[in-house]
Amino acid sequence: MSTGKDGRHKQSRHIRLTSHPEGQGPDGVPAIHWGAASAAERGPVIGTTTNRSQRNVIGAHSGSYGVYRALAVAAGTLLKDHKADLTNTSPTDVIGPNPQWAGAEKIVSIDPWGASVADVFSDYIAQGYDIRPTIAVTKAHINLPEIHHALAFKRLVPDNRILLENGSAVVTKVAIEPVWWLPGVAKRFNVSESDLRRILFEETGGMYPELVTRSDFEVFLPPIGGQTLYIFGNPRDLANPDVTLTARVHDECNGSDVFGSDICTCRPYLTHAIEECVRGAQTGGVGLIAYSRKEGRALGEVTKFLVYNARKRQVGGDSADKYFLRTECVAGVQDMRFQELMPDVLHWLGIRTIHRLVSMSNDKYRAITDSGIEVEERVKIPEELVPEDAQVEIEAKIAAGYYTDGTVPDADALAGTKGRGFDK
Repeated sequence: MSTGKDGRHKQSRHIRLTSHPEGQGPDGVPAIHWGAASAAERGPVIGTTTNRSQRNVIGAHSGSYGVYRALAVAAGTLLKDHKADLTNTSPTDVIGPNPQWAGAEKIVSIDPWGASVADVFSDYIAQGYDIRPTIAVTKAHINLPEIHHALAFKRLVPDNRILLENGSAVVTKVAIEPVWWLPGVAKRFNVSESDLRRILFEETGGMYPELVTRSDFEVFLPPIGGQTLYIFGNPRDLANPDVTLTARVHDECNGSDVFGSDICTCRPYLTHAIEECVRGAQTGGVGLIAYSRKEGRALGEVTKFLVYNARKRQVGGDSADKYFLRTECVAGVQDMRFQELMPDVLHWLGIRTIHRLVSMSNDKYRAITDSGIEVEERVKIPEELVPEDAQVEIEAKIAAGYYTDGTVPDADALAGTKGRGFDK
């Protein structure tokens, strides 16, 4: 790399393709033995671009943000060979290792050792390998108007441990990037690894040729969003089945979660779960919110808004009996969140029992329990928190199998339900 007159770094015109193994990993670099009992046996995930000969995975770190990194390098604002200085970045809370980390069954979509690479792979780093964390753990406060409302109506009381006098809640916050072990992901979806690789290659426009040319690379860093955990109480208590765990697994809905749109139940259910987590942690338990970036049922926000229009403009107006049909007409499928990978993060935390699952989703419940985690109680959203415009959503989902402790509506009742709504 050279520097031009304008100070920008000029890229070499020589392009090294990653389609073939000559001159680049895994020969001479650490191998990955997924599911090994220790970090030393498992080996590091190396997906950096500073030295392509060191790479032992497909893809690049930071998911979809890798494109922004490319823009920064192209614009000359980021040195291509920049290595992260990880001084003082270690987790504020140590999580694991937990029994579920060993073996290749429970965790296939995240790197269990991703938060502690600076420690467990220090020898490799000393040798010059650019190994980066895929998990970060920090402390934070969250401050929500719904919590202030709960304080005003005495549903919650500050304890200056979990909930402070100013209404903010103390949390441990964890950011997680996806790291897919392709053989395990294929097995989860009951497809062959070769078919999975080929379709991933084709449906990303051929972005990652190694998927079909490098069977020796078993780990893929997909260009998708990750997830954030918010833990109320001691994170180590998550792995203790004797400590009551209140949890919600929530999929992103930016319009509702952030901007308060009342077209669905997303923010009300999320903030209700946070209130339940705070209360549970205050009474000696622990709370967990697992927030995944899967906007619009992982169909995306453009598709989501197109469906809004189709539902409101259809003959006869919006109704619960056509709630899922309108999505399928636009997207070709009702939902692409595929909860099969979702329990991985719960196993990473060492969870064996969820005492109170704040969710009505049948898909999430089945994925969690099928993975071996016990669910003792399911908590539905209080009826008074359901916005008027979201009644269609709730009626349609209950009729489709979502949990309720009330009456399941019949087809005639669904056909007569009017309104709007779209679950993320």
